[in-house]
Amino acid sequence: MALPGWIHPSEEVAAALAAGRPVVALETALLTHGLPRPHNLQTVLDLEAEIRAAGAVPATVGLLGGRVRLGMTQAELASLAEAPAAVKVSRRDLAAAAVAGQDGGTTVAATMFVAHAAGLQVFATGGIGGVHRGGAGDVSADLPELARTPVVVVCAGAKAILDLPRTLEWLETAGVPVLGWQTETFPAFFSRDSGLPVSRRVETLEQAAALVRTHWAMGLGSGLLLAVPCPEEVALPFAAVQEALAQAETEAAARGIHGKALTPFLLARLVEHTGGASLEANKALLRQNARLAAELAQALQTTE
Repeated sequence: MALPGWIHPSEEVAAALAAGRPVVALETALLTHGLPRPHNLQTVLDLEAEIRAAGAVPATVGLLGGRVRLGMTQAELASLAEAPAAVKVSRRDLAAAAVAGQDGGTTVAATMFVAHAAGLQVFATGGIGGVHRGGAGDVSADLPELARTPVVVVCAGAKAILDLPRTLEWLETAGVPVLGWQTETFPAFFSRDSGLPVSRRVETLEQAAALVRTHWAMGLGSGLLLAVPCPEEVALPFAAVQEALAQAETEAAARGIHGKALTPFLLARLVEHTGGASLEANKALLRQNARLAAELAQALQTTE
C-alpha cells in the first residue's frame, strides 16, 4: 500500500515495505520521556537489534522537526533522545506537533495510529496506559486507541502504577481481546502475575496469529493485546512493587505532582525505591517484547 504523504519512512523501512517483509513498530515516548539517559537511547537501539535478529525490520515512530518518521537512523534517534524541547505526542497531538515543527516522542496511542496508517500490524512496547487510580476517572488515550485501531500490541500488561482491574474492565467493555502469552493471568509490568485473568491464553505463535487474523476477518475491528510476563530472572514481586508505589504516590501528593507529570515521576521514584531493579526489569521486558513481536509479525505473514 502507498503510504500517506505525512508519513516519512526511512530507507530501510521503505525497502522492507516494498519487499513485503515483516515490520514492527516501536514508540519513542520511552526515548524522550520514559527512560533516563543514557538508558533511553541504548534501550531503543537494543529493541531494534532484537527485531532485526528475529528476522523483521524495526520502524521506530517519532517526530523530527514536525515530520512523522517511520524508522530513524541511529543519529536521528540520538538527536531525538537529546532534544531538550521534545514533546510527548499522543494521537490528539500529532497534527499540532507537526504544524509547530516540533520534535516528539510518540505514545502507544499515537504509535498505533501511525503504524496502522502505514499498514503495519504489530507494535512492541513495555506497558500500555490505562485507568488511573483514584476517583478522578483519568483514562489513558491508549485504551480508546486499542478499541478502534486494528494493531496487535505486544506488551507486559499495563503500567504498574495503574488501576489494573478497572483497566481490564475497560478493555472488556470495549471488546479488546487480552491474550496471555503462555499465561492465564494478566502481567503487571515489572511483576509476572497480577492475579487478574486474561481473556484467552495462547501457547504458540501460530495460535496467536490465527486468533488475530480471525478477529480482524470477522470485522471486529479493534486492536488486540498480547500480554507477555516480565522475564522471570528480573521480575519483581507484585507486593514489593505495590509497597514502593504507595510510597511514591505519597511523595507525589505531597509535592502536588499530577497530570502528565505524574507517570514519569512515579516510575522514576520506583527505580529509586527498588534500587534500580525496576529499571532493569523494564529494559528486559522491552527487549523480550520486541523479539516476540518480530516473530509474531512473521507468523501473521505466513497465515495470510
